[in-house]
Amino acid sequence: MDKIKISEDFMAIQDHICQELEMEDGTGKFREDKWDRLEGGGGRTRIIQNGNIIEKGGVAFSAVSGPTPEKILNKLKLEKADFFATGVSIVLHPESPMVPIIHMNIRYFEMSTGVKWFGGGIDLTPHYVNVEDAKFFHGEVKNTCDQFNPVYYPKFKKWADDYFFIKHRNETRGIGGIFFDRLVSEDPQEMQNIYEFVKSVGYLFPKIYRHFMAKNKTLPYGEREKKWQALRRGRYVEFNLVWDAGTKFGLDTNGRTESILMSMPPMANWEYMHLPELGSKEAQTLDYLKKEIDWINL
Repeated sequence: MDKIKISEDFMAIQDHICQELEMEDGTGKFREDKWDRLEGGGGRTRIIQNGNIIEKGGVAFSAVSGPTPEKILNKLKLEKADFFATGVSIVLHPESPMVPIIHMNIRYFEMSTGVKWFGGGIDLTPHYVNVEDAKFFHGEVKNTCDQFNPVYYPKFKKWADDYFFIKHRNETRGIGGIFFDRLVSEDPQEMQNIYEFVKSVGYLFPKIYRHFMAKNKTLPYGEREKKWQALRRGRYVEFNLVWDAGTKFGLDTNGRTESILMSMPPMANWEYMHLPELGSKEAQTLDYLKKEIDWINL
């Protein structure tokens, strides 16, 4: 694999996503922040704030390199060597609690020893779970997976259910999606197929989110829904700071803190022992935050 070509393709995906999101939002514009990493490489973080639909969001590209930190070597059980990592990472927090939070990440990692792989995923975190929206989301993700390998969707969906799980709350972060890591093959053609799949996830992202932006932006909501949104954002923060491997990798490799923490919502809330009213739409949402739900056939 040509790491320069991969990083260029990822930058093109970042450009495409930002253009699509600006078109759908209508008023919000991305502000670009280019940065350099002392040990090697850098990136461009693009932030959108106070848009018509998106209250805060980030679409970040990075391509960093240098000596692999001991923490990473020990965690991944790798020999000491230099590394190169490039990727696009996205989190969007909408103004309306009726529009879901969304996350996507695609990445490539290689070492001077010849070790290399792709990773990534896309997942949806609705403040209120809507079954039809969940069917649409998982259906689109499955269709993309099936174009490359029929095993991908069931395998990567389970991986996402397990990964995006807030263990200390015993609930999933949202309705899941797909998650994959260390995808690699000795066969050059298969490796290229993996790369094409990874790019397709990147290009699927704006198609899915523009659908939810357009469909849900006019749904009515009030103070009750905004309060619930703040509590669900709190859960999002808990997962990202306690369990997310990407956050830990970024901090362990002396990454740029502002870019790593761009996934944080503009406002969140925590309420002691909060329990939604029995039978309420908030309680119904909690009932759906479980692993292994077959959303497509629900």
